Amino acid sequence: MSRPEMPKQMLALTAPETMLQLTAARARGAGYGAPIVVANARHADMIEEQLDSIDMAPAALILEPAGRNTAPAIALAALAVEDRAAPLLVMPSDHVIADVAAFHRAIAAALPLVDEGWLVTFGITPDAPETGYGYIRAGAEIAEGVHQVERFVEKPPLDAAKAMLASGDHVWNGGIFLFRADAYLAALGEFEPAMLDAVTRAMAGAQREGCRLTPAADAFAQSPDRSIDYAVMEHAARVAVVPVSMGWNDVGSWDALHALSDRDHAGNAVRGEVIALDSTNCLVRSDGARVAMIGVSDLIVVASGDDILILPRGRSQDVRQLLEAMKS
Repeated sequence: MSRPEMPKQMLALTAPETMLQLTAARARGAGYGAPIVVANARHADMIEEQLDSIDMAPAALILEPAGRNTAPAIALAALAVEDRAAPLLVMPSDHVIADVAAFHRAIAAALPLVDEGWLVTFGITPDAPETGYGYIRAGAEIAEGVHQVERFVEKPPLDAAKAMLASGDHVWNGGIFLFRADAYLAALGEFEPAMLDAVTRAMAGAQREGCRLTPAADAFAQSPDRSIDYAVMEHAARVAVVPVSMGWNDVGSWDALHALSDRDHAGNAVRGEVIALDSTNCLVRSDGARVAMIGVSDLIVVASGDDILILPRGRSQDVRQLLEAMKS
C-alpha cells in the first residue's frame, strides 16, 4: 500500500488520521510553533491538504530536490527557523506514539539541557531483543530522566540484542531529536562543513512560493548523503538521551500493524468490506474489493487496487523478498 506516489506517511493505518496528521498533532498547542515539513516535491499538494484539514498549515514546506538523508534534511529546516535559539523538535512522520502525554513529559525533561546547547535524542524503552533497530547506551544521569549518551550501536545480531536488553541500560534509537537550531548547525559546521556549506547555499538560492521553499538543486546535490547519527550525534560531545516508554512503534510490517490495531472478539483486525466466518487472528484490509474468508487463522490479507497480498502472520518481513521478485 505504501508506494512512491503514496508513501506510508500519507496513509491512515492505525487511526482515521494519516500518520503525517498524527505526527503533526503531537506538536499542537501552547509552546509549539507551526510545523516545518521537509518532503519530496511530488507530495507537496497532499501534505498541504492533509495538514490544512487538521488546521495545522505548515510554517514552511521545504521540498528537497533530491534525497540526501536525514542530516541535510534537518539542516534545511534549521536554516528555515526564524529564531535559531528556539528548540527544534525533529520527528519522522511514519511512527506511532500511543502515549503522547509521556512523550510531552520527556520533551519537558529535555528542554533545560536543550536551552544550554545539548543535542537530545529520545530513546525508546525496549521490550524485546529487536535486531531491526539501532540502540543507544545511556550513561550517567545528568538531569532527572536525562542521561549522557555513552555510545550509539548499529542494528545488532540477536545475541547482542539479548545482552543489551538484559543490561537495562540500552534503549532503541527512535530517530526523534530535540535541539536548538543554532546548536545543530554549529555541530554540522564542526563535523560536516561541506554539508553545511552545500545546504546553506541551497537555501540561499531557494525558490519561494507561499510557504513552499525549493532549495537550489545544484547546491543541494553537493551535500554528502549522511544520516544525522553518522554526521553529528556520534561525534558531538554534549549529546543526551531521554529514555521513554510511550507506546512507540515504527509500523514496519503488517505484523506490527496487527499488533497495534483494534481487534474483534476473534482477534481479527479488519478494515474495508470484509466477511470473516470461523476465522481468527487475521489482519484483513481492503480499499475496494470485498474479501471473504472461511475457516482460516493467522493470515494477513491486503487488497489494494489490482494487487492482492496473502501471507501467514509472522512472515511479513518477507514482503521485501516479494518486492524484489516483482521488480525482476
